[in-house]
Amino acid sequence: MKHRVLSGIRATGRLHLGNYLGAVKGMLDLQSTSEYETLFMVADLHTITTPFDVEELRKNRREVVIDYLAAGLDPKKSILFLQSDVSEHAELAFYLSSVATIARMQHLPTYKDKVKQYPRENTMALLNYPILMTADILIYKAGLVPVGLDQEPHLEVAREIARKMNEKYGLDFPEPKRFATKGEYVPSLKGEGKMGKSVEGSFINLTDSADQIQKKVRSIPTATVAGGEMTAGVKALFAFANLFMPEQVEEYKAKFENGSLQFGEMKDVLATEIYKDLQPLQEARKRFEADPSETDKIILEGAERARAIASATVTQVKKAMGLG
Repeated sequence: MKHRVLSGIRATGRLHLGNYLGAVKGMLDLQSTSEYETLFMVADLHTITTPFDVEELRKNRREVVIDYLAAGLDPKKSILFLQSDVSEHAELAFYLSSVATIARMQHLPTYKDKVKQYPRENTMALLNYPILMTADILIYKAGLVPVGLDQEPHLEVAREIARKMNEKYGLDFPEPKRFATKGEYVPSLKGEGKMGKSVEGSFINLTDSADQIQKKVRSIPTATVAGGEMTAGVKALFAFANLFMPEQVEEYKAKFENGSLQFGEMKDVLATEIYKDLQPLQEARKRFEADPSETDKIILEGAERARAIASATVTQVKKAMGLG
């Protein structure tokens, strides 16, 4: 019996290196294994839980799909779809909200962080974000979710809601577990925190040129002289080295410890390795951009396949709750 896996990325713009290493590469590994049935969505409903631009959202939803395809996600092997094309997600989220308390949602660290970030945008959509995420997972009865460690509090909410729905209504939801991937934590180029679109200058886009990547990698803050205790920026540099040129890391560490490491030289080698890794993806992206009808077809068919599973789950839940 195959294990069903769901993963999604918010539609906040073209994917960056953190998305690619932290999510997409893990998706590719799962897709290539016959043990898993994989569903990959563009989480556009989640995008509207924080301030957004309507026209940007329209464009970005499609850009993420193209990035998925260019990276190697195969609609013949996986279900690729837009979250908002499957209205059952929002419907199930409402049913699940009947067993989730306001206090529990307000206690989540991610909610508190977002309220600090957007103090004038403390909406019900933001408060209900974990419930919608739970619906995303449970609607496909996915037992595994490849997300970063920062999403573990949301997965705990998903497990709690699954247990409550099962106990109260005799349902059979799995209690989803986090599926760790190699690059699940990709540091910011600024040396502090995680790479993300919300911090300017912290990320590398998958579409960046060799020169753009080199310039960004060179911006990683490092000391003028190697040796001593590693700063946050130096740790970030070595984290990237571990991801893109692991066979050279020990040599660079030895040079750092004896004070002979030239940071500029290491950064340029790293930038070259990153670009080499992204080049095939960039070439594939051009092919999909040249044929919009193919992308349209993939989005339409993905929604139909996802909806077939989602509607069956919603029907089961409604019946169990006395609504069907």
